[in-house]
Amino acid sequence: MPRRPEPPYPEQQQPMPGRTAPMDPRPDHGEDSYVGHGRLLDRRALVTGADSGIGRAVAIAYAREGADVAISYLDEHEDAEETKRLVEDAGRRAILLPGDISDPAHARAIVAQTAEGFGRIDILVNNAAHQATFARLEDISDEEWQVTFATNIHSMFYLAKAAVAHMKPGSSIINTSSINAEDPSELLLAYATTKGAIYNFTAGLGKMLADRKIRVNAVAPGPIWTPLIPSTMPVEKVKNFGSDTPIGRAGQPAEVAPPYVWLASDEASYITGATIPVTGGRAFL
Repeated sequence: MPRRPEPPYPEQQQPMPGRTAPMDPRPDHGEDSYVGHGRLLDRRALVTGADSGIGRAVAIAYAREGADVAISYLDEHEDAEETKRLVEDAGRRAILLPGDISDPAHARAIVAQTAEGFGRIDILVNNAAHQATFARLEDISDEEWQVTFATNIHSMFYLAKAAVAHMKPGSSIINTSSINAEDPSELLLAYATTKGAIYNFTAGLGKMLADRKIRVNAVAPGPIWTPLIPSTMPVEKVKNFGSDTPIGRAGQPAEVAPPYVWLASDEASYITGATIPVTGGRAFL
């Protein structure tokens, strides 16, 4: 097992939404470590926020498990191209889908492009997220609140609603919630509130789609070392990121990907409406 970086991390900040290359230490997405076992052979997946962080790690894992991957991202073209290369290096097809998923028309369009390009959709991973830190309630603008909800939770509704038309029994929807659903950070009020909504959305949608044999689950990461951290958090928080977990460090994206694989696989065929915590030991619900 590789040794993982522990805080304190070097002081660093970058513009939102952040890029992988300037990060120190460089995040581990499983590029050199993830080994597939054919769990998702010939399945077709759409992963949002797949340019970097958790989304890239999931895309790599899915490709190495045998799935083709549509890579949805905002505008981080350099990072997205690297994810595409990694998927194709695994011998699978990749589609790049830039744009803003908070726009319902774009959300529907990328579902249609994925279905057209791959013939169907077997897995939808709703992973993309927006966050920003604010110390005072008065500093959160109406626009910031609306953008956070539109990106983090409204998009899941748009994408799931469009995707089910292209899904057969046995398909899977996996949402990214957060430890913030249970233990909200006072600096991330808008973000944490959406993550609580995702937990509820997952449980309800799991019941709603059960008769169609489409499973809906979520993963709730704790502090994970992704570009969102140095691009949205204060310097001191970045420096000590993850030190409040029992394990004592931030998780790497590669450490979060396996539950997304398992939930999408036939091994999890009797699981729906569930949320799996990957939190470094912090209690979740």
